[in-house]
Amino acid sequence: MTHATEATTHAGGLAAHSRLYQRLHRRYDTAWSLLAPGMPGRAAMAAACEQLLAQGKDLPTSLRILRQLVVERLMVLDCEHGAPLDAVCTALTTLAEVALDRACRQARTELDALHGAPLAPGGAPAQLWCIGMGKLGARELNVSSDVDLIFIYENDGETTGLADGRGRISNHEYFVRAVKRVGALIGDQTADGFVFRVDLALRPHGHSGPLAISLPALEDYLRLHGREWERFAWLKSRVVAPAECVAQPQVQALRQVVLPFVFRRYLDYAVFDALRALHRQIRQDAQRRCAGHPERANDVKLSRGGIREIEFTVQLVQVVRGGQFPELRCRPTLEALERLARAGLMPPESSEALAQAYVFLRRVEHRIQYLDDQQTHVLPVSDEDITWIAHTMGLGCCEFLRQLDAHRERVAHEFDELLGGPPKKTCSGPGCKQADDAPADWDAVIQAQPAAVAERMRQWREQPRVQQLSDKATGRLLRILRQTGLWLQDGSATEAGALRLIAWLELLLRRESYLALLVERPLVLNRLISLLGAARWPAHYLQQHPGVIDELASEALFGERFDAQAFRQELHERRAALASTSEDDEEALLNLLRRAHHAEVFRTLARDVEGRLTVEQVADDLSLLADTLLSITVHWCWEHFKGRHREAPQLAIIGYGKLGGKELGYGSDLDIVFAFDDTADNAPELYAAFVRKLMSWLTVKTGEGDLYEIDTQLRPNGNSGLLVTSFDAYAAYQQQRGSNTAWTWEHQAMTRARCVLGSDALHARFDAVREAVITAPRERAQLAHEILAMRERLREAHRASGALFDLKHGQGGMVDVEFAVQYLVLAHSATHAGLRENKGNIGLLERAEQAGLLPPGVGHAAADAYRTLRQAQHRARLNEEPTRVPPQQLAQERRAVLALWNAVFTARENAPG
Repeated sequence: MTHATEATTHAGGLAAHSRLYQRLHRRYDTAWSLLAPGMPGRAAMAAACEQLLAQGKDLPTSLRILRQLVVERLMVLDCEHGAPLDAVCTALTTLAEVALDRACRQARTELDALHGAPLAPGGAPAQLWCIGMGKLGARELNVSSDVDLIFIYENDGETTGLADGRGRISNHEYFVRAVKRVGALIGDQTADGFVFRVDLALRPHGHSGPLAISLPALEDYLRLHGREWERFAWLKSRVVAPAECVAQPQVQALRQVVLPFVFRRYLDYAVFDALRALHRQIRQDAQRRCAGHPERANDVKLSRGGIREIEFTVQLVQVVRGGQFPELRCRPTLEALERLARAGLMPPESSEALAQAYVFLRRVEHRIQYLDDQQTHVLPVSDEDITWIAHTMGLGCCEFLRQLDAHRERVAHEFDELLGGPPKKTCSGPGCKQADDAPADWDAVIQAQPAAVAERMRQWREQPRVQQLSDKATGRLLRILRQTGLWLQDGSATEAGALRLIAWLELLLRRESYLALLVERPLVLNRLISLLGAARWPAHYLQQHPGVIDELASEALFGERFDAQAFRQELHERRAALASTSEDDEEALLNLLRRAHHAEVFRTLARDVEGRLTVEQVADDLSLLADTLLSITVHWCWEHFKGRHREAPQLAIIGYGKLGGKELGYGSDLDIVFAFDDTADNAPELYAAFVRKLMSWLTVKTGEGDLYEIDTQLRPNGNSGLLVTSFDAYAAYQQQRGSNTAWTWEHQAMTRARCVLGSDALHARFDAVREAVITAPRERAQLAHEILAMRERLREAHRASGALFDLKHGQGGMVDVEFAVQYLVLAHSATHAGLRENKGNIGLLERAEQAGLLPPGVGHAAADAYRTLRQAQHRARLNEEPTRVPPQQLAQERRAVLALWNAVFTARENAPG
């Protein structure tokens, strides 16, 4: 069947009800065969356009006929065959791209003939970029969309002129003329209609601005004059024509100008007010249009719960979070909804509901426009038209209207939830009392506070940095303080939390986005005050890394623990997003790693102070985080290493101390040793260079801080040894082969060592070396003598003044437990296999008692005491308090540790064995 015949068979189908279809079918009946069957794609459209040109039609006529052919085809495929929404939108977007490409080429050909080519400073032709905004940029065009365009040219300069020297004009004048010509070729109404209505209102300075501006001028405009609502417009921008320019490297320069404008480095909740104002203006415009015409109120795009509210909901979260979450930087609405849910920034059920509503409303929008090819989004008043729309969507009329209302109600609910819409929640439980939006003044706010908080506010109020705040920032600050006062009154906040909040805010007053966040998200403010009131150290961490505060908005914050696989996946997606815009340079990756690290540490900290994690669980999660970050950093650093000679480095990272024993705390440094196993001729030099680069990646301070402090003094020969050695040399040193061998204290450290990173073969080799070291035959009395001597040196270095008991270094403290366990492992693991596994001090004490190496009850009591001492140390550090306490405070625990010490280091035990 030919396409002409196929089109004729549709004359009695569902599409035939459309007045537009009837008009097109009558007028272009002989042209249907020009467009290949099926969903029209770029090749089919280009071929049809060429055939029309070959028939003697000019470009404007050819493009307009092509548009009618494509629209007719889409009506049939959509209304009668249920074509997917994205297929229809993609076809319409492709039509716009094809038309704009031909128009741009035609305009430049005509102008080059009059003025010569415009030149860049280097003598190459200067390029004009046609930037698609809105639905064109997102590949979401509808049937009667206008195309929002901005034209940017590469450089100022002059055209070459003609051979006789005439016709030379500035690049600016040339490109302005080109834009006018493109607009006429695409948008002028002729006997064949138009291709697309062209809207240039989004250009810099709007209708008063030039039709085309240079890239440097755009950069200046966005930096100096760009308004908040323009960030939402530029979010979906992309170069759509000419086709030859879309993939040019120069386009990246444009991307580098736009990205910092749209996505800010810090969380930017200040855009909420801008979006509210924009939405309010759109609503008011819609209401004016409806005045005296109630039938216009049923607008599926602009009315409450319409398409625009879905777009605003998605774009708001993208703009607020896209600076720190590059994986959110995508243009299509449906894709963005998926990414928001995947990133945990929107509940999956909300994302799915909005996606379903978006598809439903967009399909309705298309059918409204199929009727008469008008740029309208208002449901028709004719029962016949409503019934037709319902039938083309496979629904009865009543069911269609019911689903329409349901989708719009859900959209409105989600939008109001995000922007703090009209329906105010009411609740009477603790922490539910909310400050109203009425203006507040300092005196009223201060008078409502408890005495200590009020006095602190009075002092604060007089500070220059507070007095110099803008009116908007002052208003936000007062709302935060008034809300804090309400929570203090109902007992859901503490004075300690309020005072620490004031101290924290004092350092961040210049970053108004944080004030906006706390105003927009009362839940975050409530959790912040609770966190600050629970301990002192969270305030210190938040001062160092204020961006992590937004983690408090996550509903999953208190219900999960660190998930290494999800953490890897998130970082992979963020890096891929950066790579898609060529932003994945070393600095960007360093910052990405640091932001992810700080956010994850803060999540653990929040769960910790809320009492949701034990000390052991905190240590497990922080240790697993370190393992994961070391793995990712090695992989990324190797990819950026110029000496890379293989797919993955044959490098082992051996963790000692708290990292090796999986007992990391907040701010712990990493005791690590590097060893390579590579037969390359230049392996020593190569891995020495790589490890230096890796150390820089781990320790260098960027704008986002650092990752870890690294201590490598446990490497062979300590600080005088090589930073990285071959694994053979490391094994020989540890196993006492040759003249250069490890000391006893290094073997003590080996009891807590593990291979943190390396191939399976390197893991197995390290495990074999470790087992050989700790099971090696030893003279027990000599071993005890050396360990006791080392313990005494360590005690002298940390001797407490006065009678206070040092939880870690004091007699009967944590180090005594650790040294006793190390002795037990080195002295007895050869004959007691249960001691060989790196199970931590508590687990090894239990096993030693079970093996009969300790008197009954001594190991168990010492394990409980060690756990209690760790908890006491952990609490003291969270509150930034001394870890030295009155001796009677933990007397029972000290006695249990001293009993262990005496049981291990006795004359009988130390006798030659």
